[in-house]
Amino acid sequence: MKAYLPGTLLETDWSSDDPLAVLHAVFAAGGLVLSQVCRLTGLEPHTVQNWVKRGFCSSPVAKQYSKRQFCRLVIINLLKESLPLPRIAAMLTYINRTLTDERDDALGDDELYAYFVRILVQTDRDRLLRRQTEELIHTVAAGYTEAYPGARKRLEKVLQIMVLAYCATRLQADAQLLLQNLD
Repeated sequence: MKAYLPGTLLETDWSSDDPLAVLHAVFAAGGLVLSQVCRLTGLEPHTVQNWVKRGFCSSPVAKQYSKRQFCRLVIINLLKESLPLPRIAAMLTYINRTLTDERDDALGDDELYAYFVRILVQTDRDRLLRRQTEELIHTVAAGYTEAYPGARKRLEKVLQIMVLAYCATRLQADAQLLLQNLD
């Protein structure tokens, strides 16, 4: 199964010492133009341009996006499904002040993204949560008597969807609460 850097379409090897090596290689020769950013993130050009226009990301220099800008876009892309864009901007402002001025940053967005990826590599939370969920569901559904062949497997899939959706909602609420309490 292919593994990708979160928020991108860049294949990576999670077991390597540096899962971000592919990102470093992409930027070895310099910046990326909008079409490359879109191809690597799956974002539409108008979305990237809108985020730049709204001040969520600084404008490209000579039509080239730096690794820091790319990582900012990736971070926003990662979080946009569970958090509203203004809250993501508030969170990024919390650590890096003015979003369109990198001179006041506490750390670059590429560094922030690298920390995030390192956490994911070490925790492997998605697989852990899925494995635990699958085992628990299998145990709970063990006593179910199938109404037809394959019904238990269907029950287990539906229960897994329900549990994961519930967990996602709870985690989103926790993230929203933390965002509200930024000082």
